[in-house]
This record gives sequence, structure tokens and C-alpha cells, in this order.
Amino acid sequence: MIRLRSRTGAALITATVLASMAGFLDASVVNVAIPAIGRDLQAGVVALQWTVAGYLLTAAALLLVAGALADRFGRRRVLIAGLAVMLVASVLCSAASSAGELIAARVLQGVGAALVVPSSLALLNGTLSGADRAPGIGIWAGLSSLGGLLIGPFAGGWLVDHVSWRAIFLLNIPLILAALLALIPVPEAAHPTEGRLSIDTAGALLAVLGLGGLIDALTTGSVEGWTSPRVIAGLTVGIVCLAALVPVERRVRQPMLKLSLFGSRQFSAINLATVLFYGALAAAGYLLVLRCELTLGWSATRAGSVQIPASAVFLALSPVSGVLVRRVGPRLLMTAGIAAVGLAFLWLAIVRGGYAGAILPAVLLWGVGLGLTVTPLTAAVLAAVGDGDLGEASAISDVASRLGGAVLTALVPVLIGVQAGRGLGPALTDGYRPAMIVLAALCGVAAVIAAVYVRAGQPVASSPIRFAPPAPFHGCAPVRTVVRPSEVSS
Repeated sequence: MIRLRSRTGAALITATVLASMAGFLDASVVNVAIPAIGRDLQAGVVALQWTVAGYLLTAAALLLVAGALADRFGRRRVLIAGLAVMLVASVLCSAASSAGELIAARVLQGVGAALVVPSSLALLNGTLSGADRAPGIGIWAGLSSLGGLLIGPFAGGWLVDHVSWRAIFLLNIPLILAALLALIPVPEAAHPTEGRLSIDTAGALLAVLGLGGLIDALTTGSVEGWTSPRVIAGLTVGIVCLAALVPVERRVRQPMLKLSLFGSRQFSAINLATVLFYGALAAAGYLLVLRCELTLGWSATRAGSVQIPASAVFLALSPVSGVLVRRVGPRLLMTAGIAAVGLAFLWLAIVRGGYAGAILPAVLLWGVGLGLTVTPLTAAVLAAVGDGDLGEASAISDVASRLGGAVLTALVPVLIGVQAGRGLGPALTDGYRPAMIVLAALCGVAAVIAAVYVRAGQPVASSPIRFAPPAPFHGCAPVRTVVRPSEVSS
């Protein structure tokens, strides 16, 4: 076991923070570059949507399998492999000469991210001494979030304006190289699992094909028509593969998805709320950036900074939320927070005017809602399972949030009314307002689910806090302080 306040401990924290930050940057930085990519590569709506969603989809679909690979081959080895994949993919993204090449490289980036983020946390958890584990993971989550939330979009926008959209994909290369160097003195967390490799390849393949087919159909339908052969084929593949996933997972000896956990109504309901809530967050963040650039005529730098106030408020409120959830339980905070985010979306849809009156108040309310929601959501989903299933439950919650973001981002053309021959910019003129109202309604549904199915819990005056893996926030990862399930009684 490594002490946090040691040379090796400092190297471990440095490596895992930089590695995770690189993964979060790859997700968050691309939104501000979409208009520039479309102009330079003459990419249509479908190609631009896949540039965003391809990364999110791959990272989400392979996350659970990546955890099993880390346990089998060693967390440090898998982390190094993931960083190498991300490094190669980033160079390929920057050098892409067509939309197809860029999408393929983005999918490869998603594979690397799926390997990096869970193995970073697992390496910390398996290497740090018991007393240093919670503080170390807290530092990891906080610094990784800070880079992804506050630095990535603004720096990416500046690069788009002053260098090129291609430079945004090179932004993480110094982080990757520094992480690889920092890993040199770090030992493997544990001996790799002996014996035959048991990876749910069938489940992973069905998940990737099913979600990929569904997202392609949703992305393409509004442009090519819902009866086009490509859309029908995508829907067919998606529905068949996802329908086959459940019976296949029931027969696999070690499935990537533990279906028995969904026997808990609270667990199932909160994961549904997670899909809706995080999906609405991802789509709204994407829409807001697109509107700022394509409708309001803002520079990429200014558009990339529009959500910084929300991120700052969220990061400031997260520790407070950790204290409040011990005192009042998760239901009230989670319901109020999701509802606040929904109201922020309504404000963005209805109120007209400049930044100070029409955007800033909504963005601040957005941050308040996030700050109230994330910690109790995590506490509630983990309170629905036994102590032996905490890691599995946390991973499923993370996947649910990422899948919500991928699916709702793919639906953006449908929400704003994109049609054949009509790009994102013209569609946003009339479609932005109804799209934000729809996303606000999804938050309303998620808030109702939380109010009905989350157990209220009893106030707990003082109890220890520990950390769980972060979930994406517009493709980034916020701090998730969580209460032990035993501390949130029913």
C-alpha cells in the first residue's frame, strides 16, 4: 500500500488525474468546434452528430468491459494501454481529412477513454493505503473535474478561434505524455487475476451494435427521412441487439450487467431518472453552445465559456450537498435539484435578451441544481443495493449517465427540426426554444421519479463520507461525494 504523502503517492495522483482529465477533455472540448469542423470538412448534420456521439457511445458501451479487463490484466497496464490508444486517436483526429476519418478516430478515442477512467480509479483504490484512499480519490475527482469543467471548453474555444479546430484534439497530448511519465514509479495495484479470461464479449458486442444502430437511426432519420433504408436498418439492428441483450446476460457466467440489481425498484427508477437527467444536461449544453455560435454569432472562445459559471457554482455546492444529504436524506435534494435544472432550461427557452438577463441567471440556476442533485443521486442509487454490489451499482449508474448523454445528443437534430437540406444553424432559429422545453420536461419527469421512488432517509447528524466514481457532466466528470448506503436508512 502506498501513502498519499510520498513520492510514489504523488506520482500516482498526478498520473491518474492527468489521465482522467485527458478523457474528460476529449468529451467536452469538441462541442465548441462543431461549426468549424462542419465548414472545413464540409460535413453534414449526421457526420457532425456522430463526431460528438461516437465518442460518448463507445466510452459508455465499453465501460463495464474495461473494468473486467483491468481486473484481469492489471489496472496499471490497462491504464497505460488506454492512454496509448487515446494518444494515437488524438493524432488521427487532428490529421483527419474527411468526416469519416474524424468519426473513426473519435470512436477510437472513446475506446481509450473507456479503458482510462475506470482503471484510474481502480488503480487509486487498489494502491493507496486505507486511510489515504478517500482523500486521494477526492483529490482525483476534484482536479479531474476542474480541468474538464472549467479549462476544456474555454481552451478549446480559444484554439478554434486562434489556431484551428484540429488543435483541440492535441490539447490532451501533453496530459497523456505527462501521465505516462508519472506512472513509471507506480507499481501495479494487485496481481492480475489468474486463470482463464472471463470477459462478456457477447454482451459488449450486442451493446455496441444495438446502441450504435439506434443512435445512427435517430441521427439520420430527421435528415434522410424515417423510411429511408439506412434508418430502417439501424432501427432493426438496434432493437434486435438490445432485445437480445437481456437473455444473453442472463446466461453468461460473469455478465457485464448484473441484472439482479434491477430487482430493486429504487435502483431501477433512479437509473431511469439518471438517463433522463444526464441526457437532458448533455443535449442542453450542446444546444446552448451551438446557439451561441450559429445563431448569436459568438466566437468559439466566448461560447466555450458560457457554462463556466454553472461549473463554478456546482463545484462550490458539492461539499455542501454532501453535508445536507446526511441531514435530510437524498429525496428532497435530488427532487429539488433536478427541478431547478429543468427551470433553468425553461428560462433559456423563454427569456429573450442579452447574456446578463437571458443566459447568466439560467446558467447559475443550472449550477445550483447540479450541486444539489449529484451527491444525493449517488447516495440513493447505492442505498438501493447491498454492500457487496456497491462497485457494480456505481458502474451501472455511470453507464446510465453516459448513455443518456449519447442518446439525447443524437436526438438534437430531431428536437430542433432538422430536415433534408437544412443545417443545424437554420434549424436552431425556430427549433431551439421547443427543444429546450422538451429537455425541461424530461427533467420534470426525472424529478417526479425521484420524488416517488427515492426513499426519504433519516437525518444523520455526523457520518463519514466516501467517494464514488464520477459521472459525466456535459461529457466531463464532477466530484461525487457519496454517503454509505447504510447511512441513508429507509
